[in-house]
Amino acid sequence: MELIHALDFLKLKDVSGGWVDAVWDFEFTETEPLDAAIVIKNGSKEFKTLYSHLLPYMTDTEVSPLGTDGASQSVWTVFGDNGVSVKSLVAVLSYFVLGGKSKTASVQQRISALQASSLYLLLLGIPGSVVNKMFHQILFDTCLNTVSNCWPQSLVKKRKKDTLKSSQADGKRSKPHRKDDDEMDVDEDEEQDEEVHLSPQDLLKIREGVVLLVKSLLRLLLKFPLKDEPQSADNCVQMFAKLTNFEPVIGELSFGAGQDIDDMRTMPELAYYGLWLLCSSNHGDEKVSLRRVFHRVLYVILMMSKGESGKPSLMMATQAVLAARDQAIGFVSHVVDELKEPALPFLRILLQHISFRMVDKTDYRTRGAQAVAKLLAKMPCGDYASFIKWLFDYSRQSKVAYRMFALDVSMALLEQPEREANENVDTELVSFLSHRFLVHNMVFGRRSDASPTVRGHALTCLAQCLELPSMNATRSIKELFSTTSAQTVLDGDGSDGSLNSQTTQKTFKTLPFKTIEITNNDHASFESKDTMALLKRRVSDPKTNVRKCALQAMMGLLKHNVIMLSEGNLTVLSERTRDPALSVKKKALQCLMDLLTAHPENSLVQKAWLRGVVPAVVDAESSVQEKALECLEQTILSQVKSHGSYSYRDAQQTLTWDLLGLLCDHCQDLGRYFSRAFTVWSKQNKFTAAFINNLISHTEAEHAAGAWLLLSKVASSCPRLDYGKILDAWDDLVRSKNVTVTTSCHILCVIGDIGEHLNEDTKSRIVEDIITWLKSFEMPLEVISASVETLCRLGKAEAVSDTQTFLNQHCGELVSVCEAYLSGVILNENGAQNLNEDLVVKHLYTLGVASLHCPSKVGKRIVLLVQSVLTSSVEQQSEGSEELACSQPLSQFKASSMPSSVRAHAVITLGKLCLQHEELTRKYLPAFARELELCSELAVRSNVVVVMCDLCVRYTNMVDRYVPNVSACLRDKEPLIRKQTLTMLTNLLQEEFVKWKGSLFFRFIAVLVDSDPTIASLCEYCLVHLLLKKNPVMFSQHFIECIFHFNSYEKHKTYNKFPQAASEKAKFSLKGAQNKERRFTIYRFLLVHFTDAQRFNITIKISQNILACFVDGELPLDGDGAVVLAETFGILSLKEIKLSALSGAVGAGGDEPQEDEQMAMAKAVMQVAQKKVVSQVQKKVFIESMIPIIINLKSMLEQKRSPVLKDLMGYLQLTMQDYRSEVKEFFAADEQLAVEMEYNLKMYEKEMEAQMAHCSLGGDAASGGTPILGSPAPTSAHRLLQTGFATPQPVGPSHLLTQRLAQSDRRQPAKQRSGPHRSWVMVTGDRNFTPLDGSVKPKGGVCDRAISTPQGNINEVTFGEGVSAIFSDRRTGSKTGEEGRVLQLISPDQQTPVPRQWNVQSPLNQKRTRQIHQ
Repeated sequence: MELIHALDFLKLKDVSGGWVDAVWDFEFTETEPLDAAIVIKNGSKEFKTLYSHLLPYMTDTEVSPLGTDGASQSVWTVFGDNGVSVKSLVAVLSYFVLGGKSKTASVQQRISALQASSLYLLLLGIPGSVVNKMFHQILFDTCLNTVSNCWPQSLVKKRKKDTLKSSQADGKRSKPHRKDDDEMDVDEDEEQDEEVHLSPQDLLKIREGVVLLVKSLLRLLLKFPLKDEPQSADNCVQMFAKLTNFEPVIGELSFGAGQDIDDMRTMPELAYYGLWLLCSSNHGDEKVSLRRVFHRVLYVILMMSKGESGKPSLMMATQAVLAARDQAIGFVSHVVDELKEPALPFLRILLQHISFRMVDKTDYRTRGAQAVAKLLAKMPCGDYASFIKWLFDYSRQSKVAYRMFALDVSMALLEQPEREANENVDTELVSFLSHRFLVHNMVFGRRSDASPTVRGHALTCLAQCLELPSMNATRSIKELFSTTSAQTVLDGDGSDGSLNSQTTQKTFKTLPFKTIEITNNDHASFESKDTMALLKRRVSDPKTNVRKCALQAMMGLLKHNVIMLSEGNLTVLSERTRDPALSVKKKALQCLMDLLTAHPENSLVQKAWLRGVVPAVVDAESSVQEKALECLEQTILSQVKSHGSYSYRDAQQTLTWDLLGLLCDHCQDLGRYFSRAFTVWSKQNKFTAAFINNLISHTEAEHAAGAWLLLSKVASSCPRLDYGKILDAWDDLVRSKNVTVTTSCHILCVIGDIGEHLNEDTKSRIVEDIITWLKSFEMPLEVISASVETLCRLGKAEAVSDTQTFLNQHCGELVSVCEAYLSGVILNENGAQNLNEDLVVKHLYTLGVASLHCPSKVGKRIVLLVQSVLTSSVEQQSEGSEELACSQPLSQFKASSMPSSVRAHAVITLGKLCLQHEELTRKYLPAFARELELCSELAVRSNVVVVMCDLCVRYTNMVDRYVPNVSACLRDKEPLIRKQTLTMLTNLLQEEFVKWKGSLFFRFIAVLVDSDPTIASLCEYCLVHLLLKKNPVMFSQHFIECIFHFNSYEKHKTYNKFPQAASEKAKFSLKGAQNKERRFTIYRFLLVHFTDAQRFNITIKISQNILACFVDGELPLDGDGAVVLAETFGILSLKEIKLSALSGAVGAGGDEPQEDEQMAMAKAVMQVAQKKVVSQVQKKVFIESMIPIIINLKSMLEQKRSPVLKDLMGYLQLTMQDYRSEVKEFFAADEQLAVEMEYNLKMYEKEMEAQMAHCSLGGDAASGGTPILGSPAPTSAHRLLQTGFATPQPVGPSHLLTQRLAQSDRRQPAKQRSGPHRSWVMVTGDRNFTPLDGSVKPKGGVCDRAISTPQGNINEVTFGEGVSAIFSDRRTGSKTGEEGRVLQLISPDQQTPVPRQWNVQSPLNQKRTRQIHQ
């Protein structure tokens, strides 16, 4: 027969029975080589022939559950009739199967292994195989593994290696690359080198074998149930799951049940068909089958590669992997559609595990959320609502990745249509169906998350909700920000989201594929009344990412009219263009552009856009400059068309001219920044002839003001202009009286720019017009300044002498006119009575502007006239000093009664005169200083500050002595003067015209606590972002002196010795308890901006220059000294002075509640690389330099019974927390001292607990004093004590000291322990024993001495310097016998008699013995 002939190539008859039995005995795990005489061909033809002859026996027979007789029986009958041993056949087939298992197997061996496996599976599917004992689980599993064994693994390993690299590069957080990983890679490379090289043709042949094996397995699954073989069923599911990503598929897969196996061509199609077959009840319980299949599909959806064991590895998100993920989602949807109710519980489990196993990578999270949303669409409303409830609890898990993924899922669900409740949904779950719940609770509920990453992502999602097509989502957001509605948010403020669930601690290995239960009953209500205020706080969040996301959310709300387009809301956006972070500045610019595009017609939006974009042109970051220039060019420069082509329907052109109109009117202060943009554009040749002609065409139209503004910026660098039109415009300006001030200045600027191209006649005519115009004194002050500037530019000649002659002629003429007018007003007896204030101001202003260009025409008479305007009343002159009176040469004139505005302009004019004459500056500086001190007029004082600061640039050395007078204005009663002084001093300090000398730094830093918050904020910006960058050690250099200066303490030999007037001291004094909070605000600010090295050094300097001075007696411990000392300990106790390496360890995880060990290790490695971790040597130096001083100071304070002892103990306790190991090592040489210190600390803690039990001390800590060491809970103090150098917290109050005594007692000889001098009564020996727990023994009770109290007959004691004693109170009238028996323990703060002085001393660092008898 043909079947028997097809079997001949296997030579079954020649195979010995012993070899066959050995194969079966080894259970097909290994085979011995066949006899040399038996040669079996490795040919695929023979296998294919045999397969084709056996296939009809499987397909032509009806499937029966028990394998009935019939055609299938004939196969086994044929084998029996022809002497073919089934056992030998299976053994030989296993020989081929195992031959392809090796990595070095040839192509033919691999193909033969696949074909032999297919034959075995085919034989299993033929009815009667069970009777003939064909099935063997190990061989069956080996056949299944043939696919992975024969397919080259080098491709898979290469894919995994690329996946690992991509996961490290693409992720937001990269994990450290471990050494053993590198070694594993090397080993893998060596193994890859040993593999056989396979050509594309070889791979195609192997693929054909794989397809044949899979189809054979599918045919087997149709006929052969695996109910009794659950392990084999698991292996089938695992193999099919791997094959889903075997190769890409063109088009979409169909998952219909009635497909023909022979028509399937792709491996994923076959794999999903196999998974579908394994879902049936033929292969076990349906629930078990579904759980098994969904568990394997889980990793396909997660885009992970799951091996036999261990944590699954993330795969690179290639097109093939994404396609496999989509196919897996489609398959799950198909299973749910077909099976309905039985599949829903496992779909819920699948979704839960997707949520818990999702990696914290943006791309993977987004795609995972989309998968969850697609699969949730298959759930009915009741199950959907139940899962949303579970997701809500999941969103408050402690792990940041979970909360992030919950936000992504919420956004994916909001893209789907909103579900409506039916009768099958519980009333408790109805609220979970709405989009309102997702927006309010899932998205907005994370607005105050503990993690900045989650906070930022929640705000981003909130902005994205507005872009969704769902009207319900938009309506829900409007409810949040509505002033009339309030909603309930279940999670309250959403601060941390910690749960009691234990599942978060489980790994991929230990987390079974079962339902994940999360319990959380913390449903607090919250009425949203301050959502806008909260959003604005997020815009100022300390974290950069949160600020960016808050800007995006704010822009979305404004764009969609959810919140009002008010000036306050828009200012939030424009101000962020000056954010310290580069990315936030760029984001703010982009938001302003988007908002302007959405509301181009809104004037408030236009103003906000200008306020934000135009100043960014001069930003310190070049990329921000480029972004701002791009916005300006796109919005303004490129939209200028000719007047003929202009249409008001063109929104872009209308917007351009509206913006230019605002620059000419409400935003004139932005002109300097706007000019910088044109300076950059001129270098890039942006101004073409067509652009200039388009501008000129608008000069006579309704947009003339904006056109002249642009012409004034480009005229100096543009090609040849149409001078005729410009001159015509000038003539119209001269004749007309309706031209605005801004347009007049712009026309004058253009005339000055084209002056060099005009002929002399035209120039002369224009000069004559300007002079005539100026002499009329009818122009505003801005036009006067622009006219004089244009006049100077028109008179510019090649020779400097010719230019000066021109200026002397025309400007000198203006000076003469002003002199004549002012003489008539000031010198005329009745001139002041008929004073025209506006005209006097214009003459003074013209005089000042013109005098700058012709110094030689300014005579002494003019100076005296201007000075006489400033002359104060006779009463004020009489109060002035002789020196100041000598500076007023016009005091013989009648006292001036000029208005404030006239005097203010006189100051500016006199300042301009001084700029040209050094002797005038020397003469009038005292007068300016006098005005600052005595003048009550705001405008005058303000202008004097401006003048003196300008003179400081020109005559630095001369003005230097008057800098204290200027800095005194930082405490002026007017906020305007304080702000202006702060700004101008900052400019002078930046340019180093003024140095940090004398009291300047302390006056400057005192502005941080100004009563006006805007001035305080400006001061902080100037210090941190302008001055500190120039001088990084500025804060640390002045810190110690700040302590003495702000407490007005002048007894130190070095600090606070600069000269100050009494009035200035009183003005800047922050002395007293009422200013303690303000002082500590300054200290905290300075310390926050210290480096770790500066913090370390300043702590050492404080101990040497302050604490040591009190110890050595250089500073008296009087009332003022006690205040300084207490404040010093308060500063040392601040958390801001702690080194970042120590404080970071305490506050780790504040933003990220839980981090895995590898991330913590990565952060530690990074800190070491950046040299931010303090070495143990530095800690030791700190302890050795600080602790001795603290101990000596403690002893001195105890002797003086000073209340500062409380502050010292508070600081000492904090020190022992941060440096517990170093302190323990320090006290190792003196155990007696250690016990003393520990006891005192314990007493201090109990006293603190007692105080907290009776009154609240929160205000004391908030005011900057010594922090309260403990919380209202009584256990806090015990917890703090345990962190010190002491032994663990004892059970009883006396256990600690008893234990130490026992330890010391064991070190003594037995003779001493049994001596007669008993100095301590043990608890077991005397029931009247009183423990040293801070309590006072009643009078008359039996007690013994304290551990540190000397006794007359003790020869060796430790009672040296710095050790605190416990004194006994000697009362008058008491019996002699009772005096030695009563022990009184006095608090350090209580008044006690002077202690007895003991003349006993011992070296501190020497081992000592004590006689303690039991």
